[in-house]
Amino acid sequence: MSTITYDDFLKVDIRTGRVLRAEPFPEARKPAFKLWIDFGPEIGEKKSSAQITELYTPEALIGRQVMAVVNFPPRQIGPFMSEVLVLGASDPEGRITLLAPDHDVPLGARMH
Repeated sequence: MSTITYDDFLKVDIRTGRVLRAEPFPEARKPAFKLWIDFGPEIGEKKSSAQITELYTPEALIGRQVMAVVNFPPRQIGPFMSEVLVLGASDPEGRITLLAPDHDVPLGARMH
C-alpha cells in the first residue's frame, strides 16, 4: 500500500448528496443506473453512472444520501456524461454497497 500526505487527501473533494432521480442505464457495458444527485446550493445537481444494480433498485435510491467525489473531470459513458464518482465498497461477490452517512447531514457536507 502506498502512502499519501494529508494535503494529498484534501485534494479529493468528497461530499454528501441526495439522490433525486435514478433510472436504468441499458446502454452501459456493465449493468448500471443513471443517477441525478443534489449536492446543495454550492455544487448543485450532478449526474453519475453507478454499477449498483445488484443490491439496489432505482426506486430505493430516491431520497438516499450518498458520498461522492465531486472534483474529478466529467467522464463520457456511452451517451451519458458522468460528473461525479459515487463511492461504494464491494463484498466478496463483487456487489457494491454505497457509502453514506449514518445520519442525515447537510447536502454538500465535505467528508473529513
